[in-house]
Amino acid sequence: MRGRPVLFAYVATPFSVLTGNRDFRRLFAAELVVFGADWFVMVPLLVLLPELTGSGVWGALVLAADTGITAVLLPYAGTVADRLDRRTILIAANLAALVATLLLFLVRSAATAPLALVAIGAVAVAKAFYSPSAQAALPNVVEPEDLAAANAIAGSAWGTMTIVGASLGGIVSSVAGPYVSFAVAAAGLLTAAVVTSLIRRPLQAPRDTTAVPPRTWHALLEALRYIGARPRIRALVTVKSAVGLGNGVLTVFPLLAGMYGVGSLGAGLLFAVRGAGALVGPLVMRPVLNHRSWLLPGLALSMSLYGLGYLGVAAAPWFPLVLALVFVAHFAGGTNWVLSNYALQGEVPDRLRGRVFATDMMLATLAISVSQLGAALFVDHVDERVILVSCGSITLLYAIGWRIATRNLSLADDPPPATDEPTPASSEPTAAPAGPARASSEPTAAVGGPARASSEPTAAGESDPDPQPQR
Repeated sequence: MRGRPVLFAYVATPFSVLTGNRDFRRLFAAELVVFGADWFVMVPLLVLLPELTGSGVWGALVLAADTGITAVLLPYAGTVADRLDRRTILIAANLAALVATLLLFLVRSAATAPLALVAIGAVAVAKAFYSPSAQAALPNVVEPEDLAAANAIAGSAWGTMTIVGASLGGIVSSVAGPYVSFAVAAAGLLTAAVVTSLIRRPLQAPRDTTAVPPRTWHALLEALRYIGARPRIRALVTVKSAVGLGNGVLTVFPLLAGMYGVGSLGAGLLFAVRGAGALVGPLVMRPVLNHRSWLLPGLALSMSLYGLGYLGVAAAPWFPLVLALVFVAHFAGGTNWVLSNYALQGEVPDRLRGRVFATDMMLATLAISVSQLGAALFVDHVDERVILVSCGSITLLYAIGWRIATRNLSLADDPPPATDEPTPASSEPTAAPAGPARASSEPTAAVGGPARASSEPTAAGESDPDPQPQR
């Protein structure tokens, strides 16, 4: 009697994706360098400005410019990510940030301190264009079955560079001075641009080159209508705001360290374990990505755990326990970020992905800004624990309300096919059938990332029979 064939399911691991996919490795490496360069700028600059001016106001203004400008520009940047070649956007953003960083070499006195605002404002503009393009590009450089593992790795990038970049930025600035740190950041941004240029796969699905792109406002409204008409998308773009609204806790880290008598070393440890939690969370919780039915409950749990972590910090009697609870909170926060990104990448078609991610990031950034501003208004007037309890409670209550509102939703079933999307204005009448192989695989793309047509190049020198330009 002939036995049944034994089938083995392929399960991608972060290591296998990182080592086996050259284009993903390059995109991830470039993102690591960009995040690291940001810390090599911000850490020494926030020390330099008070030394030059004798005031902490300039540092606060720099932070406000960094988050505020990015939040304002993200919706427009999302439309650009959906209209232009994403590789070109990433390279241009890196080079623009490089030029802005060079401007910091002119910040030498109180009179030139305003140049720091100009430079950071320009860097914020570059980041606003870089982030949605990078996130929207990710599903296009990995196979659909590798997307969960790729998201786990990509989600760890920020946490990794929070630890490595912030630490090295502080060390280099202390040993060699802030201007050497700025030079390292500039070199890193140039390196990121070069590495991105070496990515061979197209970073977006084929576009209809004969169609007239919609005007910016029409494109924005199309994305908002798309989000508003789909409860699952509405749920996913409002997830990161929970952790964002609790982000005001960061303003009391130095004060918290002083309260426990551990000074600047303790403050550094708090930021380090924050980054460690954000690094480890996405990697440990990667199995959740393989079960779509777990995503929404997992998101609610991650939000709740963040809030509970900081409620615990407020009551902790020992500093080591504080460090452990901060780690747990940002373990949950990093997991929250990756789960929501992965779910959105599976739900949103490529032609709208940049705009939807930009909206998602804008809401998160605005939540962070509101939380930090609120904490700043009260931090000099109330005990540090009041700030911790307030931020933790807001996040916890948000998580409970979000879960109640989404209790009837599930991501277990496949997303609607691309034909259910709202048809854009006459500007993109043939967006779906831009390439025959793409058209037939679009529903699969919605589940796990766009399936690439066999005609796309995978090695240098291969030609693409599809007439659509790769860049």
